[in-house]
Amino acid sequence: MVWKPLSLRDRVAALLVVLGLLAVTTGGVGFWYTYRMESLFTQVTEQDMAALQAVENLLRALVKQKGFVSYYFMDSNPAWLDQLYEHRREFKGHLDSADHMLRTEQDHRALAQIRSRYERYVQIKDRVIDFYRKGAREQGLRLHPEVRDLFFQILDLCENYQGETVARVEAARDESRVGATRIRVLAGAGILAAVSLTGLFAFILFLQILGPIRRLASEDDGSGGAGGSGDEVKALSRRMHGLMEDAAHVHSELEKSRVRLLQTEKMATVGKLAAGVAHSLRNPMTSIKMRLFSLERNLQMSRAQKEDLEVVTEEIRHMDNIVQNFLLYSRPTKLKTQRISPSEIVDATLQLLKHRLRSYGIDLELLREAILPEILADPDQLKEVFINLLVNAMEAMAGSGRITIEEKMEVQEPLGPVAVIRIRDSGPGIPEEIQQRVFEPFFSTKEEGTGLGLSIAVRIVSRHRGFLRLRSVEGEGTEFTITLSCREDPSWDPS
Repeated sequence: MVWKPLSLRDRVAALLVVLGLLAVTTGGVGFWYTYRMESLFTQVTEQDMAALQAVENLLRALVKQKGFVSYYFMDSNPAWLDQLYEHRREFKGHLDSADHMLRTEQDHRALAQIRSRYERYVQIKDRVIDFYRKGAREQGLRLHPEVRDLFFQILDLCENYQGETVARVEAARDESRVGATRIRVLAGAGILAAVSLTGLFAFILFLQILGPIRRLASEDDGSGGAGGSGDEVKALSRRMHGLMEDAAHVHSELEKSRVRLLQTEKMATVGKLAAGVAHSLRNPMTSIKMRLFSLERNLQMSRAQKEDLEVVTEEIRHMDNIVQNFLLYSRPTKLKTQRISPSEIVDATLQLLKHRLRSYGIDLELLREAILPEILADPDQLKEVFINLLVNAMEAMAGSGRITIEEKMEVQEPLGPVAVIRIRDSGPGIPEEIQQRVFEPFFSTKEEGTGLGLSIAVRIVSRHRGFLRLRSVEGEGTEFTITLSCREDPSWDPS
């Protein structure tokens, strides 16, 4: 079997796996060691716990001795003395047990003091008992203060020894837990840091170095074969030769792009020139219209001559409309705002177009629940928007159809209260593939259109802090929705 060497990607991956396993193994050993040390420390503290239990037994036996002697003094029943001697033996047994658990010199001193005080206490207590047996209660009573003092001394010594043992146990446990926790935290932080660094290294290496190299090497290197031979560096070297050969082609494409950019700049210059020409043509065309109007009123013309004059007048009006659109697009006029209801502008537009609507055979329906509230707007420019949309709808229906204008008040965030005017027609609709282009400048489906009407309408509406949207289904008609904000905005600049 032929041994195939590992690729650069596989070698790096193996190295990362080993690094990760090493970090996890080291951390795991650290965790195990801390738990092991905690277990050993717990075993050590077991002696202190046993000593603590022995002290508690001493205290319990001592208190019971006092109780049995008190019972004997009250009723002289010898059975209480039997119980007393039994608990004395138990007390001495606990003392002997505690003696084997001593760990410090202080413990030896404490236990020796308890033993000596207890022996003295037993001696004097036995003398008191003898006096009571013989009926010499007065002599026994004189010994009671010393017995009582020894009892409380022993009790205090036991409690002090108990307190020291408890404190030592708690300190040892706290130290053990703190140390174990600290080591575990450090080990965990080390593992997390190692894994994070490993992940970061892998991310940088695979995504930013090996990934691009592998993708470049695996692409067609121009020699008819793929570059995935296992050695990405050699494949990349071959690929670089191919890239150098493509440099000339890229340079040629850049040159073509430069030529297209120059052509675009020329078109922009032509647009500016056209706007200037349109402005220059406006005054002569106005004079021509006035002369034609004067001729129509003052001359006696035949029917054919009148028809010719009407055709000329209509063409002049069409030319004037084109010039006007060019001027509006290239040099938008400043808004002359006033407080007015959009409903009033709609009514003025319909009054202006009523004869044209009748001549086209269009049925008009106005849906209005109430007059829309007044807003700051330029009525002339908004009228141009409504005229443009209505004329487009009439021309699209070509002779018959229905136009519906619906007015509503709505609340839309973040605009707040808005006036919404929807203009729907029953025409053929707009094909879906060109709906995204109808608002582009100079795009038109009409043979004699300039393609500026809708782009101008969008700009006018947006300057009024509004939106113009289109919804159309081919064969079912078209709807344009104009949304105008009714909220006062002191920062709005109508210019």
